[in-house]
Order: sequence, then structure tokens, then C-alpha cells
Amino acid sequence: MYNVPYFKAKDNEEVMAFMHQHPFIILCGIDINNQPVATHIPVLVEERDDKVFLLAHVMRKQEHTKAFENNSSVLAIFSGAHTYVSASWYSNPQSAATWNYQAVHAKGTLHFLDDAGLHQLLTKLTEKFENNPHSPSLVQHMDEAYVKSMMKAIVAFEIEITSIEHIFKLSQNKDEQTYDNVIHQLEQHDGDAKTIADTMAKQKHKIFPS
Repeated sequence: MYNVPYFKAKDNEEVMAFMHQHPFIILCGIDINNQPVATHIPVLVEERDDKVFLLAHVMRKQEHTKAFENNSSVLAIFSGAHTYVSASWYSNPQSAATWNYQAVHAKGTLHFLDDAGLHQLLTKLTEKFENNPHSPSLVQHMDEAYVKSMMKAIVAFEIEITSIEHIFKLSQNKDEQTYDNVIHQLEQHDGDAKTIADTMAKQKHKIFPS
């Protein structure tokens, strides 16, 4: 991961908040032939006993599932909005343009869970993402036979995180005039550009304290 000191969060709570806010990750591993594998999955981020855990499930008999069974060392990639930043917006435009983005890499050890763990995970997942105690799509509101039949096709796991790295590249290395102008220019766009502008605006007081 790109690692430059001034593109870092001020505290660990900010990194953890980012992980909670971006739970749809890329999970990477290595298969039996030393080839990289990856899959895209939603995860639950839990903090227990001063440790961080990721919980999720995948389909059985997939190439990535077999890889995780063979090698429990994995990398979870959390990513957020990203956008091009033109050097024409800088106080000195005769310099390199760049790309602003935020990402977290969490390495850890994966452990598969039993059926009871899978059922508990599915219950937690639907409660988290439905965010509605009355939703008919909560596991506890579904037909039990249907849930059991679906569980046969998937397997749950827990990843104990051993290291977390991050990069929050938001023009922190620029002067205040440039920083403000990047925000202004990005605010003229939609989607990720606007999101990055909002994030930069919220972070400004940490970068340029009055």
C-alpha cells in the first residue's frame, strides 16, 4: 500500500469508522497454486477484547473458498470514494495532477465457522443491513426450512485482524489556498467527486488548525 505519513488519519477511531462505513470489501487470498484470488463481499466489523474481527460468508466450492481453506492468510480491502484532481486547480498549476481516495488494508487469519456460527452471522447481517426490526427479510422472520436449505450452499467465517494499514489521500500535502480550491472544484461535480469534497471540507480543521 502507498504509505506516506501526511496521508494518514489523525487517530485510529477515524480508520475504524471508515471500515464500518464501507463494509463491502474485496477479500484477497492465495490458492494452492500460489495464484491470487479475490471476491467481493459484505462484512461485519466487530471489536472484541481489543481485537478487530471481520465476519462474512461465501458460497461453498468456489475457487476463492477453496483458496481460503488451503491458506488462512487473507487481505481485506476497504475502499471509498475516489476522484481525479487536476493540477490546474493548484496555486502552482505547473505540477503533477493526482487522484484523491481513501482505502484501508486489513490483513488477518481466517477461521471457518460451524452451522450455528453461520446462522448467528446471517441473523446479524440481516439485522445490520435491513436496519428495520419489522422487516420480513430478517432471518428470524423467515421460514426456517428455507433458511436451512440456503445455509447448505454457504459457509461462514471470521477473520482475526493482525494488521491494519490505511491511506486517506485528500490533498493534505497542499497549501491552504490549493486545498480550498480543490474542494470548490470538486463540489461542481456529482458522485465520488462531491463525496471527496465533503470529506475534505470536514477534515480541513485538522489539516489547517486556526
